[in-house]
Amino acid sequence: MSGHRRRPPQRSVGGTRAGGDRATDRRAAHRDQAPRQDLPGRDRRRAPQKKRWIDYPRRDRTGPRRWLPSVRQLLALFLLLLGSTAAAVGYAYATVTIPDPNPTALLQNNVYYWSDGTVLATDGSVNRQNVSLSQVPADVRWDFIAAENASFYTDPGIDPQGILRAVFHMAEGGSVQSGSTITQQFVKNTYLDQSQTVSRKFRELLISTKIGAAMTKEQILQGYLNTCFFGRQANGIQAAARMYYNLPVDRLDVSQGAFLAAAVNEPSLFQHAESDPAARAQAEARWSWVLDRMVKTGKLTTQQRARYAAAGFPVPRRWTPGSGLTGETGYLVQLARSYAEAHDPAITDSSLSRGGYQIHTTFDRKRTAELTRAVAAVRTQRLDPAHRSVDRDVQVGAASVEPTTGRILAVYGGPGFDHGHYSDNADTSGVPVGSTFKPVVLAAALQHGAVLRPGKSPEPITPASRFNADDGIEIKDQQGNRVADPKDPTGLLHQHNDTPQRWGYISLRKAMEQSVNTPYVQLGEDVGYGNVARTAQTLGLRPDSLAAPSAGFYIGTSTPSAIRMAGVYATFAADGMQASPYSVTKVTHNGSALAGFSAPAPARALPASVAGNVTDVLRGVIARGTGTKAQALGRTAAGKTGTTDDYRSAWFIGYTPQLATSVVLFREDSNHPQLQSLAGVGGLQKVFGGDIPTAIWTQYMRDALAGLPDAPFPAPVTLGHGTDEPGAPTPSSSAAPVKRNGKPGKRATSTAAPAPGAPTTRPKCHHHRCR
Repeated sequence: MSGHRRRPPQRSVGGTRAGGDRATDRRAAHRDQAPRQDLPGRDRRRAPQKKRWIDYPRRDRTGPRRWLPSVRQLLALFLLLLGSTAAAVGYAYATVTIPDPNPTALLQNNVYYWSDGTVLATDGSVNRQNVSLSQVPADVRWDFIAAENASFYTDPGIDPQGILRAVFHMAEGGSVQSGSTITQQFVKNTYLDQSQTVSRKFRELLISTKIGAAMTKEQILQGYLNTCFFGRQANGIQAAARMYYNLPVDRLDVSQGAFLAAAVNEPSLFQHAESDPAARAQAEARWSWVLDRMVKTGKLTTQQRARYAAAGFPVPRRWTPGSGLTGETGYLVQLARSYAEAHDPAITDSSLSRGGYQIHTTFDRKRTAELTRAVAAVRTQRLDPAHRSVDRDVQVGAASVEPTTGRILAVYGGPGFDHGHYSDNADTSGVPVGSTFKPVVLAAALQHGAVLRPGKSPEPITPASRFNADDGIEIKDQQGNRVADPKDPTGLLHQHNDTPQRWGYISLRKAMEQSVNTPYVQLGEDVGYGNVARTAQTLGLRPDSLAAPSAGFYIGTSTPSAIRMAGVYATFAADGMQASPYSVTKVTHNGSALAGFSAPAPARALPASVAGNVTDVLRGVIARGTGTKAQALGRTAAGKTGTTDDYRSAWFIGYTPQLATSVVLFREDSNHPQLQSLAGVGGLQKVFGGDIPTAIWTQYMRDALAGLPDAPFPAPVTLGHGTDEPGAPTPSSSAAPVKRNGKPGKRATSTAAPAPGAPTTRPKCHHHRCR
């Protein structure tokens, strides 16, 4: 039958079937005909089955045992995971690149230093000044390595054992230890962020490995030290050294370095270690631990460790956050920035905003404070803004310059940025200098002579040369033409003094002492605008600050700054050697010194004989002229007062061989930036340079020169015979009055000037610009 196999015939033995009885045959036939799936369980297991690639769940187990993997399966799974991880890490390592540094990691601030090397101020959004590794003492470097990553010089940038050791140590309650290497911390600070995520940590490990292969250990350590945050708004070790110990990093010792290495771990706590007992206790414990680590790593001997323990914990200096650019600091920083930008084209507002500059200035901390105190004291004594409205808008500017070098030692620019006063009164232009310009005219005349007769060559001038000093005289130019004045009803210039007093012909020395205008206006015309302007520029005045040609130019319509005028008088003090006033001695950027900031070399601006005679004349201003209040200084000095039309400014500029200082007083409403009359200020009907400005000058100079000897000026060289203005009487002429320009003159007097300091009587001075 179809579907059944025929069985072969069975042979019988002795009439009986060899294979058994009929029942047996039936069972055999049933087995042959039954399908395979109907086989008993034992036979079913023995049947051949299709082989699986992964025998899971396991077929040879029953119940829960089927779900337990075999040893082979576990091993295979481990190898698979290991291989996959290695492949993923390898791919990630191959594809990851070292990113650009974070913009904030590149930001630094700028640091300005007093002349003694202490910090004057900082500006910028980030308090960081990068330094080279060579500037960090070796012991201080080892402080950080011992505390953070003892295997730094041998590990590839990551240290798995260190991570596990740190976790285990902290789990036991020990001191806080960093699980990251110095390389990892450098990567985190420079290229990544501070987020605590697995992905960020994974990138940190990969980049650290690449950084470890791409950069030297020295580069990594330098970058790490420049990017760590230490608290007190200090980013980087240089800023930290300043904020905690007021020292540059190269002057830190190992004990101070150990504290800074400790501060990296808990900057928000340790920044108050000088004032918070709890913070100090923790900081001291961590500091001690760092020194112990130094011993353990072989970088400090037990004897050295004992010495530092005996010296005690290096307590940081007190921290005052948010001090800012207060008082005179803002003006000093402004001056230094302007000077730096003017002397290096690469230094701009944009580059300064990115920071990294260290600017060393000429400013003397002590003298700056003394100048500020002098201004404050005289203002308190003389002004009463609460009861006199005219006193409320009074401004003071002052500058002090070292004659032989040109170093600007101190300025007073105003009450300060923190008081809303942003214009530097010491460096401003727009305030006429008045009669303080007359010594420039005299210097030009002594050097170039004067054209006293039309068509003739210039004739020699000395301080004894006499000119008509009467009020209202007509002024003539070198061609003998009368100078025009459209404002005068006659159309001609009639130069006036402050009062109509009739002086007659007086010497240029006496005219300087009494600050009489008319002789110096005529002298200026005779010398010529070109010669006077060139002399002014040679003495250090900028061309754009000089007034246009006019009679007023010779008596002070120009508007140089107080700094520049101090520089002019410093040249007289230095016997004619002009050293341009400067404020910056050195600039470094990212630790590298920039060229172009060497001190200006003094140059000969005037013959010594000319400068010496100008000084001799200006000594007479203090001895018996309009500057007699400066005698309170009690030492050898020379100077000149100055007042301008309608008393819109009042000056005093004076000097000794060691120091030249200018002081200007003016009145200006901040809401209406134009000069106003000083009349009534301090309760005075008229305010002259010999009054409030001289008081400020005298008090400051007394303090600034304390402890220095009373140095004499060189004796003036005799210039020979000088020429008088035509019309001046000779000493042997009769006592009858003479006439000049149609005006009756005063009786002739001797031209010999008394020695400076000799007792003398003088008429009371009422002249414009003479006080």
